[in-house]
Amino acid sequence: MTLHDVLSPSFLNQFRIVDWGYTENPKPLSFDRFENWVENDGHGPLGYLADERKEKRKDVRNFFPEFQSSLVFLFSYAKEKSFLDSFYKDDPEANGLKLASYSLGFEGMDYHHVLRDSLQKISLEIKKIYPNCIFSHSLDIQPVLERDLAARAGLGWFGKNSMFISRQEGSFVMLGSLFLSTKLPLNEGRIETDHCGTCTRCIDLCPTKAIDPETRTLQSEKCISTYTIELFKEDKVSPLGMEKANGEIFGCDICQDVCPWNKKPLQVNEMEGSFIAETLKENDLLNFFLKRPKSQIKNELESMSNREFRRVFKGTAVERTGRKSLLKNINFWGDSIS
Repeated sequence: MTLHDVLSPSFLNQFRIVDWGYTENPKPLSFDRFENWVENDGHGPLGYLADERKEKRKDVRNFFPEFQSSLVFLFSYAKEKSFLDSFYKDDPEANGLKLASYSLGFEGMDYHHVLRDSLQKISLEIKKIYPNCIFSHSLDIQPVLERDLAARAGLGWFGKNSMFISRQEGSFVMLGSLFLSTKLPLNEGRIETDHCGTCTRCIDLCPTKAIDPETRTLQSEKCISTYTIELFKEDKVSPLGMEKANGEIFGCDICQDVCPWNKKPLQVNEMEGSFIAETLKENDLLNFFLKRPKSQIKNELESMSNREFRRVFKGTAVERTGRKSLLKNINFWGDSIS
């Protein structure tokens, strides 16, 4: 297998990769913007963005000293998003609660595990071609500005909601990268033009006003995703305006739902809705959280031990968030959701 074969759609599609790019630049172009955001407390309760790992993000070589190049991949979960939109709208079993669509992507497993395994398999194929090459991988848990890396690889731009947007694939994608200790005979990506223009839909329609229109950055303490995923204690106060949302108990898709760049990818993926519906029919998250009365879900979570919760949801996106945090999120909606 040649490098061209490894990077071909026929090989990458098995990993749900819809695009890729290449860069040899280890230094992010937006570090000053990131640093200003942290200094102005935009990261809020997400302390891991402001500790010693902030400085490491200045250069990929602080994480992977052997860096010579990077391959950046877009892993799509737009098919599951299309399914969920139809489910919320049309399925009589839908109970009004909502999960971030990425939580049902990737066979319902935590995407970190799936993407890491995919990147490992790709690196093994490249290593057959470059046997002396050393590899490392990066997701959103490494001290790397992964959106900037994807931008340097020519895959898209930062939206006003701070999401990474691809012209072809929208923002319902996850970023995963391989770092290599050798350069590859590939053309580096060109920086994509910002195509948000004068559109402010994500800013205007965020119920908690979490997007700063001046800096085009997310104010984490106001973000529904931060509250529902990252704040584990029951006494945490929800962001002002969350009551105007619509049943979110894990993450939030609102700013992506209203983005015009997501319209085409979701329409394309509607054609595979029946296949996705079949694969998700036995999905634990769908059946436990989205198809039963809220009172039944609440009672079962209350009767579970934390250990049992981890056993039931092991390997899924909600495992880290935990039982008490999900109860906090469900209780927020009170009787407004049946």
